Amino acid sequence: MGPKRPPAVAGRFYPGTEPECRRMADEFFRAVTSPAGIGGIVPHAGWVFSGSTAALAIAGVAGAKPETVVIFGAVHGPDPNSASVYSRGEWDTPLGSLQVDEELAARLVALRPIVDDPVPHRYEHAIEVQLPLLKYILPDVRIVPIGVRPGVEAPEVGRICAREVLVCGRRVGFLGSTDLTHYGPAFGFEPHGRGAGGIRWAKEVNDRQLVALIQAMDAEAVVPEAAAHRNACGAGAVAATIAAMVELEAGRYEELRHTCSAECEDVGGRDAYNSVGYEAGVFTAGMR
Repeated sequence: MGPKRPPAVAGRFYPGTEPECRRMADEFFRAVTSPAGIGGIVPHAGWVFSGSTAALAIAGVAGAKPETVVIFGAVHGPDPNSASVYSRGEWDTPLGSLQVDEELAARLVALRPIVDDPVPHRYEHAIEVQLPLLKYILPDVRIVPIGVRPGVEAPEVGRICAREVLVCGRRVGFLGSTDLTHYGPAFGFEPHGRGAGGIRWAKEVNDRQLVALIQAMDAEAVVPEAAAHRNACGAGAVAATIAAMVELEAGRYEELRHTCSAECEDVGGRDAYNSVGYEAGVFTAGMR
């Protein structure tokens, strides 16, 4: 029996109890008709902000009926590795635990630059917030959690994972976890002024530059773009996901929703000065 990674942000980013977690997931997945995809891009903010958006991409990946989902996560805390995989055991959620696909994880950690290191995952939320939603819609799915730093090696991480998936003999889906532009005084980023005009620029211009690279499936350009324009906190995860999709010959990226926290009508007392962008979409199989 391997280690169990306990929830770090349950009760803050999403409900900490099984009934409330299930109630929100019920709402998110009700009447969702996302196209089936071999991979997807998901946001990772609190569920009241981005849970319904994340559910669109998760439902799309679930539609391809994967046995395992490789989740590339943003890195918000200290992590000395280009890619850190949590390779054994399980991750607990209010809806039950998800087992790590230890066989696939072992294949990956034998290859550079992926490192077997559970420590950076201890308090990181970018992967964790997806897991109750995955457990809800795919109760028996296994996971391979990988934190990916936004560096030059991020695309190669994705390619390595895709190559190993091709020889592992089972159905594997991918998710890349990122939020987009963090705009406003809370984030020290206001190049187009404070308030509605700046928030509109963040979503309609700055976010769209990053989304355009996802649509073009240009893995190599994502990390430099995010470094220059601060329009993704999980640029490494996005670059790895795109590179994996290219390696697996995905046909195209289908955007399902692009929104931001300033547009979230279910959050009382919306912030007039700060906003974070959220993107969901799926990579479909087939010729480009």
